[in-house]
Amino acid sequence: MSLWLLLLAIIFLIMLSGFFSGSETALTAVSKARIHSMEMSGNKRAKLVSHLIDIRERLIGALLLSNNLVNILASALATSLFLNAFGEVGVVYATIVMTVLVVIFAEVLPKSWAISNPDKFALFVAPVVNIIVIVFGPITATVSHIVRFLLRRIGVDLDDNVSALGAHDELRGTVDVLHREGVVEKHDRDRVGGVLDLHELEISDIMIHRTSMVSVNADNDPKTIVAEILASPYTRLPVWSEDTDNIIGVIHSKDMLRTLAAFDYDVSRFDIRETMSEPWFVPETTSLRDQLNAFLRRQAHIALPVDEYGEVQGLVTLEDILEEIVGDIADEHDEELSGLEQQVDGSVIVDGSLPIRDLNRALDWDLPDEEATTIAGLVIHESQMIPEEKQTFTFHGKRFVVLARDRNRITRLRIRS
Repeated sequence: MSLWLLLLAIIFLIMLSGFFSGSETALTAVSKARIHSMEMSGNKRAKLVSHLIDIRERLIGALLLSNNLVNILASALATSLFLNAFGEVGVVYATIVMTVLVVIFAEVLPKSWAISNPDKFALFVAPVVNIIVIVFGPITATVSHIVRFLLRRIGVDLDDNVSALGAHDELRGTVDVLHREGVVEKHDRDRVGGVLDLHELEISDIMIHRTSMVSVNADNDPKTIVAEILASPYTRLPVWSEDTDNIIGVIHSKDMLRTLAAFDYDVSRFDIRETMSEPWFVPETTSLRDQLNAFLRRQAHIALPVDEYGEVQGLVTLEDILEEIVGDIADEHDEELSGLEQQVDGSVIVDGSLPIRDLNRALDWDLPDEEATTIAGLVIHESQMIPEEKQTFTFHGKRFVVLARDRNRITRLRIRS
């Protein structure tokens, strides 16, 4: 073979190696979401890319096999060329020259090009890569079986299925990165995070605890009952009888007004037991995703979580779950964020019952909420005690000062970053 033919063959093989390297990078870094969108729009190459992504193991095997074949062949030809030109020392020259050429033109350059625009690159190379995968399919399948067999012998079992939790974490991480880069705004990041958290959170994490629940005593006289309902900022209220834990129904203020109108607003004729609806009791361990679906199926807005003994633990509404997604939904009866007061010195004073998630969202903090739901619960968990007033603790990069305590309950704290 003449010198020029050898040189041309080596250059062609290095170009092929660059093609395989760039294709591998592009097809593994491509955005599945954008490719899926293109596929739904009728883009045939996007459909081909999607198919290649689905058979990723075979794809990578075929590209690696092809890449190694052309690199080995190019190195062999270069060694032959340099041996003829320089004798035995030509092996050293061939190694140096081929290392430089392969690193620059077959690895770094094509991979950098591919990663700069993986979607466009993947669409361009997909038809050729698909042929390569088909041609080397039997070989890569055999190699894959050998690799899996060897890995199983050392206790490693490859799992082809990506768990939903892993997909959630990947999406959450992507949104966080985009937020840091300024592409996604904070409230949009919080909303995506809220949706992803629905399957992890339980009703007990967001419910209004029974100690803070506003309810109506059915045993009071009608005038008192009507006054209490009208004075409440809520449209739906639990109704109890004899004991606050004995919830017998739920009253809607509009139902009450409709009944009063039928009686020409004669309050004395109003009977709350005839107007209220049946209470809906749900396990406090129900996930927010399941409870949201249940609210939508029943077309209901309020439920009463109970523990394993059937005791009412609090109250949860459809709005509470929606607020986990979109943030606080304020109306003319709500405060901006009840229980949070910004101070001029940069600190914040919070109620002990304020949920950690609400504080994190309002101030863009990242206090952990795995072991406790409220700020008071977090302080008790971290300190492993019921703190006294004026006691100070420092953890998670924040300084907590207990301002007030009611029996064993922390009611007010100051937090400083």
